[in-house]
Amino acid sequence: MRRFYSQVKEAPYTRLCSTKNILTVNGQFPGPTLYAQTGDTIIVDVQNKGNQNITIHWHGVKMPRYPWSDGPEFITQCPIKPGGTFSQKIVLSDEEGTLWWHAHSEWSRATVHGAIIIYPKNGTTYPFPKPQAEVPLILGEWWKSDIQEVMEEFMENGRDPNNSDAFLINGQPGDLYSCSRPDTFKLTVEYGKIYLLRMINTVMNNILFFSVANHQITVVGTDGSYTKPLKTSYIAISPGQTIDFLLEANQKPNHYYMAARAYNSAPAVPFDTTTTTAIIQYEGNYRPSSPPPLPQLPAFNDTSALTSFAGSLRSLASKDHPVNVPLKISTNLFFTLSINTLPCASNNTCEGPGGNRLSASVNNITLQTTPIDILEAYYRQINGIYGTDFPKFPPLAFNYTAASLPVQLRTPRRATEVRMIQYNSTVELVFQGTNLVAGVDHPMHLHGYSFYVVGWGIGNFDKDKDPKNYNLVDPPLQNTFAVPKNGWAAIRFKADNPGVWFMHCHFERHVSWGMGMTFIVTNGNHPDAKILPPPPDMPRC
Repeated sequence: MRRFYSQVKEAPYTRLCSTKNILTVNGQFPGPTLYAQTGDTIIVDVQNKGNQNITIHWHGVKMPRYPWSDGPEFITQCPIKPGGTFSQKIVLSDEEGTLWWHAHSEWSRATVHGAIIIYPKNGTTYPFPKPQAEVPLILGEWWKSDIQEVMEEFMENGRDPNNSDAFLINGQPGDLYSCSRPDTFKLTVEYGKIYLLRMINTVMNNILFFSVANHQITVVGTDGSYTKPLKTSYIAISPGQTIDFLLEANQKPNHYYMAARAYNSAPAVPFDTTTTTAIIQYEGNYRPSSPPPLPQLPAFNDTSALTSFAGSLRSLASKDHPVNVPLKISTNLFFTLSINTLPCASNNTCEGPGGNRLSASVNNITLQTTPIDILEAYYRQINGIYGTDFPKFPPLAFNYTAASLPVQLRTPRRATEVRMIQYNSTVELVFQGTNLVAGVDHPMHLHGYSFYVVGWGIGNFDKDKDPKNYNLVDPPLQNTFAVPKNGWAAIRFKADNPGVWFMHCHFERHVSWGMGMTFIVTNGNHPDAKILPPPPDMPRC
């Protein structure tokens, strides 16, 4: 068992010539990296010395039978109040590779986040050449204004939030921004050596393209699972996703930029158009290029580049890392993902479409918060907190991706409904993006599980034709997958982890608008198939 101490507090930080207090863990931004081995249990003692409520989520950790430390606010716990503490038990199972942790309350994850690196068990090795060194690469962003004010403003006025002022690599925007050149992150490499880079996209609302000038990279893992080696010139990475890749230092000794910038599929939605950089610098005596070469990144609206990369990932599917895709499905689910509008309150002025307030939904239900968390209500059988009527299929069928859709379809139902799933059920869930208000990508994340992405496409899902093209041999095993704009994705998993598990879009503006829902996987018949009891120090509402 490994134990870590995490103190959440405000600390002054300077970026882009501006200094402000931000919420940090142990005074670090990004926060401290947690190191473990497959199957370990970690205890993290969280102390909230900040001035706002906080929760911490261990993104991609399945937490078998122990949802109590999973972290989403009012889903599996009440928040840790200022001055409060919570000892969170992080139960690892088969995860191996790179995951991450982050705040799961309001918009605090903009600065409260860090990496989780999970090494193979003793006596086992990586399924690729041992690297010379391993380096976390955390893609983040920076606002000159206070992040909570950004959230409160857009939630009040009903429109899209303000953009960030810069993207970051390991906490630094890079020397394409003013005032940042001296602190640009630099990775020193030795010619002929191979390096393992562990990339995490922590940004709030953007899929990112990433590349290294003059270097091909080899993807070997995603979301805590190994993949078949994929040689590529760029990476497309969604918020919440992790990508492990090998970089071979095989170019002429020089300085080379690595760079990242946003992908954006919605023309009407403004976004941060800046580019963040870091530097690969070779050892040796030479005069480096000034400036270093920049990589060629896909265009900001290159949907084919996004889907081509995501569609090229394959599970390793080896003897030591087998694939267990459910082949016989007992539970079929079909969920629409929509941007919606809600009427503006009579005493407010809203700036969304038609003077309304922007919203979002799953199967036309906009998630409403509860006075206590759903897990406690379920475990203690407290009535009146949630309903059990979350629909298996959309309540209204229509041409989901039509260019023009009736305005009447935009208004969702506001509710807190869960979908009950029987223990050990085999689940196929098809996500269907819609063109209500505006079609856009949706990086969907499921807590408590990893899932196999067996298929995806553009347009409306065809239940008779599309399953014939599923990959049931070596689909990627992920916990976050971007459903393409006006497209669909099919995932499969076995519901063998009893508990209360949140599922939501990892664009923070979408989940703030209500694009999330909760699964309750019931207990099995055996003692080892039941939720474990709660810890004594669970935060109270």
